[in-house]
Amino acid sequence: MSRRHAREVALLTLFQMEFNTDDVRTDGASALALDEVEDIKEEDLPYAHGLVQGTLAFRAEIDAEIAQMAKEWKLHRMAAVDRNLIRMAYYEMRYQEERIDPPIAINEAIELAKKYGSDDASRYVNGILAAMQKSVPPAASVDQE
Repeated sequence: MSRRHAREVALLTLFQMEFNTDDVRTDGASALALDEVEDIKEEDLPYAHGLVQGTLAFRAEIDAEIAQMAKEWKLHRMAAVDRNLIRMAYYEMRYQEERIDPPIAINEAIELAKKYGSDDASRYVNGILAAMQKSVPPAASVDQE
């Protein structure tokens, strides 16, 4: 399984869901995202779906945490790619049942920021997530993938 591909599909899905004014369902947005991600496999989809559902379920808590850490930027003024990358990575670090080690989640978000964000996106995402990781309680078993 490639969690990187799953994260990419999840990011594109979250992005589409945020800006689609129609009542788009997760599976419709995911279908569109699948067309954009090369080498995605069927076995990657459950992780992508879990990321989308989990990020959406904890969005209010995550957004409050982002707003607290990113004092110079209002959440709605952040680039949509950055905002959704930060949400998704923080979900993986803090709320996901099988939590991801913060440096790994941050690195994955940085790589996606380099691919989908502006020239400065990776530094911005790194800075916000590095500050946010301080509020992540230690996990009994943290996945190292």
